[in-house]
Amino acid sequence: MEIRKATIDDVKDISRIHALSWKSAYTGIIPQTYLDELKEDFWVPAFETWLNDNVLTVQVMMEKGSIIGCVAYGKARHKSLFSWGEIVSIYLLPEYFGKGYGNKLLERALLDLKQSGFQNIYLWVLKQNQRARYFYEKNNWRCNEDDECICEIAGKQLTEIRYIYSFDNSTQS
Repeated sequence: MEIRKATIDDVKDISRIHALSWKSAYTGIIPQTYLDELKEDFWVPAFETWLNDNVLTVQVMMEKGSIIGCVAYGKARHKSLFSWGEIVSIYLLPEYFGKGYGNKLLERALLDLKQSGFQNIYLWVLKQNQRARYFYEKNNWRCNEDDECICEIAGKQLTEIRYIYSFDNSTQS
């Protein structure tokens, strides 16, 4: 297993991982018709822009020469949190769920964000995504349920909640 910085040549694999992960992780949360119609190349334009414009750093996890997971992060996109870092996405191919690979991607992103000078990091999680919430909580992230964002996918309103990680208090429970 190896983790390396993504290149523009990786965007199709990154997009595919996002799509396959969504189809597995969000079953029962996001409308099934949306998941069924989600194309593997849906995120290609976004990742091309983010990588070309250095908006986000993307790391990919390799195993046996293939990309199996990825994490995207950088300076907070929300203007009011200008001194914060943000993890935008972390996804694995479904067959790698629950095997510790997500921990390694998260650790890499946090180390890089800390080295970039960020003391506080945030990310958004769908409120109903209990698996992801447990993952972040066991990795010392604190849920701030008062900080919510409503989004809509395929006519269904979904609530995202903010999780916060602080290097000043990384032993929090």
